[in-house]
Amino acid sequence: MRRSARGHIGFWVGFAVVVIRPMVSVLFRVRWRGREHVPAAGGVIMVANHISHADWLTFARYVWDCRRVPRFLAKESLFRLPGIGSVLRGARQIPVRRGTAAARESLDRAVEALARGECVCIYPEGTVTRDPEFWPMVPRTGVARLALGTGAPVVPVAQWGPQLLLDVHGRRFRPFARPELVAVAGPPVDLSGYRGRPVTAELLREVSDVIMVEVRDLLGGIRGETPPDHFYRRPPAREAS
Repeated sequence: MRRSARGHIGFWVGFAVVVIRPMVSVLFRVRWRGREHVPAAGGVIMVANHISHADWLTFARYVWDCRRVPRFLAKESLFRLPGIGSVLRGARQIPVRRGTAAARESLDRAVEALARGECVCIYPEGTVTRDPEFWPMVPRTGVARLALGTGAPVVPVAQWGPQLLLDVHGRRFRPFARPELVAVAGPPVDLSGYRGRPVTAELLREVSDVIMVEVRDLLGGIRGETPPDHFYRRPPAREAS
């Protein structure tokens, strides 16, 4: 095991840092803001908007530069990819198996990570936004269940720029564009009015939306635009939490 200011890190986390950190610097002109809002220690949930298949690289780099080690909840299919799966498993990332009996295990492992004082990273939308203008979609409710069940602070993060490298809407990949990458963290979301209440589907929906509004408003600040007053909705078949 290696030791850093972030605590003990294993070989695979160190390997990922060696690869990802310089890669992000080569692909983007990095602009970080709001890192003072990320707790230096203790369990914390960091949530971000999902605008590109490349933005897991940028989110991971931002969290690392906040002096935390990211533990992502990631689609289980990624763990089956050659090479990538080995890194994800070795770095103790958390697979999410939606629509199966094992789905609850993902949240249980996230709860355990938070209890150990780790930084759990979540994309509440669950997948890259389908909104044509790249605004956030309706969030899934797992983030609310995790926040209310653990009491861990929830730090919202907005990022803008990865979609200019890899645009899933236009199906464009521009490796030499080197766009500006901006990521901003806001203060922890105030959920004090929701804690201690009976956990119902309505409460989980409301808390999830409150969290995603914070991310959306940070994104509006980055873009210098007024966000829409509603979240883009997936087709009904994909709406389940």
